[in-house]
Amino acid sequence: MWSPTQPSEPAMWSPTSSQHPRSPTSSQASLGGAPPQPLTSYRLKNQGKRIAQIVKLKPEFVEEYKKCHARVWPEVLKQIKNSNIEDYSIFHDPGTGILFASFKYVGYDWAGDMERMRENPKVREWWKMTDSYQESMVPGAKSSEDGEPAWWKGVEEVFYNP
Repeated sequence: MWSPTQPSEPAMWSPTSSQHPRSPTSSQASLGGAPPQPLTSYRLKNQGKRIAQIVKLKPEFVEEYKKCHARVWPEVLKQIKNSNIEDYSIFHDPGTGILFASFKYVGYDWAGDMERMRENPKVREWWKMTDSYQESMVPGAKSSEDGEPAWWKGVEEVFYNP
């Protein structure tokens, strides 16, 4: 068994020359004489883009909206996750009726992920229900399902302190 102090082999990261360190896939780093194994390549996780949006909640639907969001359908939650959306929150300002949504998109294909979201029948059913509780602030918006113009209005980030 290989050990970092084994005298027959130098330490894994000790240089083989003054300029080139050995990689962990070199034959000297193999355990028990087994052939070297290539390193697995990993795609770094996208650090994400923070997105914020607003829509108006109709006053007669405040309690219903809160109830349905206390028990979001599992299929909708799964699709949100599968669409590379994380850290999703919705806030309500009772004085203005504004709903403020904030989330982080960590994917690499926003249009494709949103299309897959739109293709999910349970998500479309959810949107039909929740859209009926809301008033879009985007001129010409018809529904969440229609996509463009967007139902929720994007808002500009003016400050961030990580």
